[in-house]
Amino acid sequence: MKVTASQIRQDLNNFGGFGQQGYGYNVQFLYEEIGKIMGLNTEHRIIIIGAGNLGQALANYVKFEKLGFVITALFDVNPELSGKSVRGIPILMLSELDEYCRTHRVDIAALTMPKSKADSIASKLVDLGIRAIWNFAHVDLEIPNKDVVVESVHLSDSLMQLSYNIVKNSKNK
Repeated sequence: MKVTASQIRQDLNNFGGFGQQGYGYNVQFLYEEIGKIMGLNTEHRIIIIGAGNLGQALANYVKFEKLGFVITALFDVNPELSGKSVRGIPILMLSELDEYCRTHRVDIAALTMPKSKADSIASKLVDLGIRAIWNFAHVDLEIPNKDVVVESVHLSDSLMQLSYNIVKNSKNK
């Protein structure tokens, strides 16, 4: 990451004292404290809106559960997916979303749907009490509620960044 040990110590110090000067850090304690700061010491229950290729790929990624992110259901409008599951996680119809959110704890909703529907679904999710949205729809969501956290993932932007880094690295050789 091209940062010095001093920079890391200064960054960690912003969150409180984790080490002792001249002795360093208890790695296990530091790991646990960083986990608390990042909210990784609690389970986060996720639903995925959009059970197409990307939604199913996310549901199949088992490492999320090891980090405390548990995908509990996928939702879609395609009736051919109704009653199916991905790795034991049920695919429900979007019409069942309201009832599901009323009867299950949902912390995060991942949007893996066409951008044309993302804003209206995001508004509905906010109305249902969802506090965080992981947005894969290639659109910047308009969320008026400042208590709702939105993290947008733009896959094409990431790919363009990778392309730029390839060009930059080849020029440096």
